Amino acid sequence: MPTAGQLLVKEPSEKASQNHPAVISGRWAGCVSVIVPVYNEVAHVDELLKSIHASPVEKEIVIVDDCSTDGTREKLQAMPLANDVTVAFHEKNYGKGAAIRTALEYARGEYVLIQDSDLEYDPQDYPALLRPLEQHEANVVYGVRPDRPERGLRFFLGAKLLTHLTNLLYGAGIHDEATCYKVFRRSLISQIDLQCRRFEFCPEVTAKLCRIGEKIAEVPISYAPRSAGEGKKIRHADGWLAIWTLFSHRFTRRASWMKSSRMTAAPFPVSFSRVPSE
Repeated sequence: MPTAGQLLVKEPSEKASQNHPAVISGRWAGCVSVIVPVYNEVAHVDELLKSIHASPVEKEIVIVDDCSTDGTREKLQAMPLANDVTVAFHEKNYGKGAAIRTALEYARGEYVLIQDSDLEYDPQDYPALLRPLEQHEANVVYGVRPDRPERGLRFFLGAKLLTHLTNLLYGAGIHDEATCYKVFRRSLISQIDLQCRRFEFCPEVTAKLCRIGEKIAEVPISYAPRSAGEGKKIRHADGWLAIWTLFSHRFTRRASWMKSSRMTAAPFPVSFSRVPSE
């Protein structure tokens, strides 16, 4: 497993490098679209946005509130937001994966990074996560959390199981399949037709990337886990769904989930959005 100061990078395939060029011209070249799915985080959303803004990378922020009921929605509507922030609101609660799928339709940066809203992950890790992409060493980068059961033994062992299963089924050779911090070239992720609704985003995107021959680079990240009592939302049922997702996508036809072009509308109904100008 990579440790602090180390970088484990797997060379992208020649075909992948050709299909997903590293250079994008114009305003969004070198920019990362930070995708933030939000649900019932009224106590943390201010701190989260400050933390993301403080990260030392060129970025835009795309927030999708998944029909929060605790005041998060109203807080986002009332907040004075910077011009590089997009906010969309789901009309119903669909799940984290659905929020990510909606956010992808608003993302404009050369890279896409997934950021959970619960303050477990530190945006100061963005430069390390982006470096393999910027140096053309990879098309996908995952942040690897410390290999300690500090997040709770159940979550720790569950993540270990999913990682081992991913490596067994797909030969991925990775150390943390369930990590939130996943970064992609937008030209790559936009070609994959995602079907996820909840937390199965992680196994689905990992499985499909492996099936098309992408090698996943990894870098170590910091991690401050929180408990279910503090608002952690993943449940036992999500673990079983992740296992099913890994098995099911191992045997599906790749042509059934590869997109030839981006969709022109968000996949789920959006009742209000704030989209900054170009």
